[in-house]
Amino acid sequence: MAISKGDQLPDATLVELTDKGPAQISLKERLAGRNVVIFALPGAYTGTCTTAHVPSFIRTADQFRDKGVDEIVCLSVNDPFVMGAWGKDTGADKAGITMMGDPDAEFTKAVGMDFSAPPVGLINRSKRYAMYVQDGTVSVIQAEENPGQCDISGGEALLDAI
Repeated sequence: MAISKGDQLPDATLVELTDKGPAQISLKERLAGRNVVIFALPGAYTGTCTTAHVPSFIRTADQFRDKGVDEIVCLSVNDPFVMGAWGKDTGADKAGITMMGDPDAEFTKAVGMDFSAPPVGLINRSKRYAMYVQDGTVSVIQAEENPGQCDISGGEALLDAI
């Protein structure tokens, strides 16, 4: 069953590329006492993810911060090296967006947001969604019906919802 409003997010180990190399991140510790936006997508360097989803959060990053958001996290079932490179290539890192990988889809599966599309080479990937999390509890979640769409999960739509 997919995660929904009011649910506490499960702890998971995500990976972030830092100046010192890959760092394992406890999601529970990262969210404790903080307001965080997490937007998840099927894959780094894929079409809609690169041309619509990430840019929507780059455009709205300052507005989220003005609303009291402590961190914006882009999450994908990719390794931290790919996520780090993609953050640089898209400008997400300059916008202050944290790029995190869920390499074995541990978190994605735990929240019921995984899918596979073998014909296009996407296996155990994340559905496209965005959520606003306060102290580890989901306050707003907006998930797309189709992973190729970025309407209700985009930055502007989530900003309006919080």
